[in-house]
Amino acid sequence: MGTSIVVTSGKGGTGKSTFTVGVASCLAAMGKRVLCIDMDMGLRNLDLMLDLSDRALMDVTDVLEGRCSLERAVTGHHMIHSLFLLPAPVTRPAEEIDQERMRALVALAKEQFDFVFLDCPAGIGSGFRLATCAADRAILVCTTDPVSLRAAESAVQLLRRTGKPIHLAVNRITRSFLKITRTTIDDAMDALALPLIGIIPDDPKVTLAASKGQPVITCSDRGAARAFYNIANRLLGRQIPPMKI
Repeated sequence: MGTSIVVTSGKGGTGKSTFTVGVASCLAAMGKRVLCIDMDMGLRNLDLMLDLSDRALMDVTDVLEGRCSLERAVTGHHMIHSLFLLPAPVTRPAEEIDQERMRALVALAKEQFDFVFLDCPAGIGSGFRLATCAADRAILVCTTDPVSLRAAESAVQLLRRTGKPIHLAVNRITRSFLKITRTTIDDAMDALALPLIGIIPDDPKVTLAASKGQPVITCSDRGAARAFYNIANRLLGRQIPPMKI
C-alpha cells in the first residue's frame, strides 16, 4: 500500500508544483512508482511542467465518473519511466467533485503506486479541501517572506484539524535574501511550529527545466535537484543531513 501526500502552500507563487514534480521525479528515479495528481481544477499546469500536454488525454473526472479506468487515465513520463500523471480537468470546478469519490480514487491509486502526490491549488478554498481529504500526510511549501508565512499559517490551522502529519519545506532560499531580511530557516519553523523536511535553494535551472517540460533532475545534480533528492530520501525514512545554503 502506497502513501498519499498533499503538497500545499496557502498561497500561489511558492513553487509548490515545482516541488511536487521535483520530489516525485526523484522518487521515481530511485525506483518507486509515483503518481502525480493535479488538483488545480481549471488551472492545471503539471502536464506542461512534465511535457505531457499532448499525451495526457484523460483527467481526474474521467476516472471519478467511470469513463475510464485509472490504469488507462494515467500517462507515463517519457524520460522517467516510473513517474505518472493524472491531470486536473480544464473546466470542472472543485465544488462539483465529491470528496468520497476522491478518497476512493486515491485509495485505488495507493494500491498501484508507492507514492501519490496531490498537487493542491493555491488558497484554502474548496480545491484545498478536496486535495487534502484523501491525503495520508501533508507537506507545506513556503518561502521566508511574511506574506507566504501568513498564508501558510492559515493552511496549517486547517490541516491540523484533519490530524494528518504535516512537514515544512522552505523553498527558494538564497543566502543574500536571508542576510538582507535578517531571517533564518528557524524563523519559518518557529512561526509555523512544523518539523522541517527540507530546504530548497533558489536555482535558475528549475525555471529552465520547467520551460522545457523536464524535471530539474534530468539536467542537474546540484542545487535544487540535490535538495529534492534529499527530501525524497527523507520520505523513504533515510537520515540525510541538512543542506547548506
